[in-house]
Amino acid sequence: MRGRAALLAALLLAGCEVTGPPPLRPGAPAPRPQAAQTAPRTAPKPAFRPAPAPAAPPRTDWVARRVVPAAVVTPQGRFHIVKAGETGIAIARAYGATWSQLITLNQLADPFILRVGQRLRLPDAAPATPQTLEARARAFDITIDDVVTGGQPATSARPPSRAAMAPPRATPGGAPTAPLATPVPTPLPTPLPTLTGAAPQFRWPLPGRIVSGFGPKPGGRFNDGVNLKASLGEPVRAAGDGVVAYAGDAIPGFGNLLLIKHAGGWVSAYGHNDALLVARGARVKAGEVVARAGQSGAVAEPQLHFELRRGRTPLDPARLIGGR
Repeated sequence: MRGRAALLAALLLAGCEVTGPPPLRPGAPAPRPQAAQTAPRTAPKPAFRPAPAPAAPPRTDWVARRVVPAAVVTPQGRFHIVKAGETGIAIARAYGATWSQLITLNQLADPFILRVGQRLRLPDAAPATPQTLEARARAFDITIDDVVTGGQPATSARPPSRAAMAPPRATPGGAPTAPLATPVPTPLPTPLPTLTGAAPQFRWPLPGRIVSGFGPKPGGRFNDGVNLKASLGEPVRAAGDGVVAYAGDAIPGFGNLLLIKHAGGWVSAYGHNDALLVARGARVKAGEVVARAGQSGAVAEPQLHFELRRGRTPLDPARLIGGR
């Protein structure tokens, strides 16, 4: 009796240690497997990133238009009527002339702003003999100085009318009054403001050393700026705040060239770039990447041609900025 009780107790203890499911009865359906119990995952919260500031749109008054030759012939000579968006350089090219010829013929003065409706005197009609390719190329050559003085599209703003400039007339009561219905003249843009004050705080566009300095060179050449050693694709940064006046490769020798106009009549130039990252009319800040350095134009290795001009006069960037 005591032996049977001990055997029963041992069987009960063995049954309590079984942790798996009970054995299936014949013909019973198989149990469904239970999904693993895992802790729910919470998606990480995205890091807060402020929305990028919208880029300043290009200036609409810097949109250049194609010039269609349509000279007006009068007893006084041939004239072109300036239309919106036309530049002095484009007008000169359309008639087979140079911008400097138009400046001289029309006695244009700095800052060389053309106005819509203005009559520009043209050179006499071209001779019947066609120009050679070399002569045509010489006539169409432009320089940085040409772009600085004749690259801005014509403005619709006009100078004050004579009525607006007339002295006030007296009334019967003796009190002077201004002319009636005199419109307020629209102020003219000043791409090259009056040259007063010290130079802006310019910075170097990249850190490379000077490989060609400012001044005269062998063979009668003259470097209007400095050439800085650069790596292909290296960022080129704006020397100061300003507006892009030119972005292209039409000026021989400089490859992909960028010109930026700054306050006080200053202009900075960046030549031999591999790529230009801003367009004409874009507003840029000092230190903003505006191009990628390269070796376009008349150079044998990657470098940046950098100029600083006060009006039409190039000055030595090494003396203005220092640190080289």
